[in-house]
Amino acid sequence: MKFELDFALSVLPIILQGLPTTLWITVAACLGATVLGFVLEILRRSNRWMGYAMRFLIDAIRSTPVLVQLYFVYFVAPHYGLTLSSAAAGVLGLSIYYSGYLAEVFKGGIDSIDTGQFEAGRALGLRRLDIVWCVLAPQMLRNVAAPMGNYFVSALKATPYLAVIAVPEMLGIALEVGSDSFRYAEPMVAVGVIFLILALAISQLVRRLEMHMLASGRR
Repeated sequence: MKFELDFALSVLPIILQGLPTTLWITVAACLGATVLGFVLEILRRSNRWMGYAMRFLIDAIRSTPVLVQLYFVYFVAPHYGLTLSSAAAGVLGLSIYYSGYLAEVFKGGIDSIDTGQFEAGRALGLRRLDIVWCVLAPQMLRNVAAPMGNYFVSALKATPYLAVIAVPEMLGIALEVGSDSFRYAEPMVAVGVIFLILALAISQLVRRLEMHMLASGRR
């Protein structure tokens, strides 16, 4: 069966109907993973025993396949009183999965900051939370912008996994087009090109943000 460009272009508007869902889930998952990953890293530094617990939790998150976590949130969690829509379960599952990786990114970013700044904040009478948010966080973000961007792109590319829990994102729609037309090459190529464009756009945006933050840090 030959690849037909006309058919690929004709199904493109249908596949693009899933673009808003893909984008908002990606943004929500990235925000959730960032907040949760930062909290996990701060808790890991709070005291010795909490550090052991958070280290185990972060390793468990990173060592478990993302599909397992998605299935757990969507199919297992309702048995324990947490029932979510497929989209909400997808956002939560991706947030948890990438929070483990971002926690390690934040660890590297915080370790790169001179410990004397934390001590100086304490000497000035600042609370621990104020030191974290006002002193450490801005400097850390300049150091971790690039690796964070890589994981944001990875989160975008992970959204097709949500097709298995019936989220109407682009890959799920492309599979429906393929099953209806018995032609899978054209919709798969179309959705692949869309993801490529989105990934390149996010990478460029993160690169510009990183350059801006580095420039502002030199002022």
